[in-house]
Amino acid sequence: MRAMTFPRENMNYRERHCPPDEEKLHCLIPAPKGYVTPFPWPKSRDYVPFANAPYKSLTVEKAVQNWIQYEGNVFRFPGGGTQFPHGADAYIDQLASVIPMDNGMVRTALDTGCGVASWGAYLFKRNVLAMSFAPRDSHEAQVQFALERGVPAVIGVLGTIKLPYPSRAFDMSHCSRCLIPWGVNDGKYMIEVDRVLRPGGYWVLSGPPINWKNNYKAWQRPKEELEEEQRKIEETAKLLCWEKKYEKGETAIWRKRVNKEYCRERDSQVTMCASTNADDVWYKEMDACVTPYPESSSTNEVAGGELKPFPDRLNAVPPRIASGSMPGVSVESFQEDSKLWRKHLKAYKTVNKIIDSGRYRNIMDMNAGLGSFAAAIDSPKLWVMNVMPTIAEKDTLGVVYERGLIGIYHDWCEAFSTYPRTYDLIHANGVFSLYKDKCSIEDILLEMDRILRPEGAVIIRDQADVLAKVKRTVAGMRWNTKMVDHEDGPLVPEKTLFAVKQYWVAGDYNSTSS
Repeated sequence: MRAMTFPRENMNYRERHCPPDEEKLHCLIPAPKGYVTPFPWPKSRDYVPFANAPYKSLTVEKAVQNWIQYEGNVFRFPGGGTQFPHGADAYIDQLASVIPMDNGMVRTALDTGCGVASWGAYLFKRNVLAMSFAPRDSHEAQVQFALERGVPAVIGVLGTIKLPYPSRAFDMSHCSRCLIPWGVNDGKYMIEVDRVLRPGGYWVLSGPPINWKNNYKAWQRPKEELEEEQRKIEETAKLLCWEKKYEKGETAIWRKRVNKEYCRERDSQVTMCASTNADDVWYKEMDACVTPYPESSSTNEVAGGELKPFPDRLNAVPPRIASGSMPGVSVESFQEDSKLWRKHLKAYKTVNKIIDSGRYRNIMDMNAGLGSFAAAIDSPKLWVMNVMPTIAEKDTLGVVYERGLIGIYHDWCEAFSTYPRTYDLIHANGVFSLYKDKCSIEDILLEMDRILRPEGAVIIRDQADVLAKVKRTVAGMRWNTKMVDHEDGPLVPEKTLFAVKQYWVAGDYNSTSS
């Protein structure tokens, strides 16, 4: 109801609109009755317990499209989608005939308007990590289903503000019947995809208006309208200097050029962004200007630096650091950081022995830095949402992506763009010190509790005095806690608080006192 009070134009009402302080909820969110721990991956890809997300509307609405079926006490996800009723595997095979997905060069992907994220779910087989988003809309809880399946997803929309990702982040971006009006507003949404697409990256568009001549009857849309829509998309792609690689059936694939040498006429035909920081995006209006390529010295050089194939890129020095374009981060400090987090993780495992066993699939790092915690814990059994606080001293989210990891900008004084109970493990390094004068410890802890599953784990690393305050607050939150000294001994002022959220559901004793 609140969303409906905002303008519907350009999907503004589906964007983030945080409530004022006096409307914030200061309470714990109970799990629904019958809530259970999700199935372990890979079973979770195909089955979700009904009690965890008890919404049946999609099973009716998408019945013929093979998205989701209700069977007894579970939902089954056959792997279909509006655009791939025969399953995501066959569709991904088709894309892989054009896009090199098997050599580690395409690692990070963006799925715009993802539904229940079956595309991202099936890309794991190819070691491709997709960041999927969809709005909170009439398809009740599609993003919640994605996260229940163990697939990275956030609530989001291409509307009026920029996407919460850095420039040159993704090797591939994808839209399959995503209902995003690519042709309108002078191609603004394609321009935003161009910003987050790495030089040499691919854009996949499946469904209307592609190949409208053969499909307009099936889509029940006037062919003039579809023809105009495809014309505008082709025109914008040309202006952006994307090369069309493929069109077959209802799928088209473009590739962004590797540097501006191929696009000499582009700069005179489009408005180039004047802003020097293409990563300054939090609540910033999307504009119709094109993000310039980083400088390159020859036609075959990849602007911004070429990445190694994954998994080598996980620990290789990221180009943003190697080129010296990340102030305050040197090659040596990057390597030190990686080493330090391997050491920290080893210490964590002595307390929480199942940290990388697969019990925790969806992991969040609330203050990701260079992504070294995620790199240390990397495994096919899990994935990490690397969050870059918007007030962090250094914005290193671009580096996180260059390591073949995914992440998002966020301000922890606000709610994260996700549903309740969507993460199994939350890691918070220095978060409470960072936000000390910005917002209350209680607000941040309540948000952590909201997004954490019952029996999920938390690791908070911070200064001892800060942790003492945190410990006092969580005493009233039904978390079991244990304070542990730094691995280098009790004299180090930094300590770690380990916590596990107790299992409780709606209707249990419903008041807590702190």
